[in-house]
Amino acid sequence: MAKIDSFGHENHRWIGRTVRDVASGTEGELTAVVNEQKPDHLGRAMSVRLAYIRKADGRELSTAAANIQLAD
Repeated sequence: MAKIDSFGHENHRWIGRTVRDVASGTEGELTAVVNEQKPDHLGRAMSVRLAYIRKADGRELSTAAANIQLAD
C-alpha cells in the first residue's frame, strides 16, 4: 500500500504516467490518488479511493482507483 499524507493523497507509483479508466476508456496523465470521505446512502461517512486523470485537453476526471490501468 502506498503511503498516504495528511490530506489523503497517496504516493502512488503511477503518478505522472499515462493511464486508462477502464470504465470510460478515457486516457490521460494520473495526477493524484486520493482517499476521500463521502456519505453513503444513509449519510454515514465512508472512505473511497479516487484516481484523478488529466486528459490531453487539460480537463480532469475522477474515477475509482480500482478502475485504472497503465496505458503505455
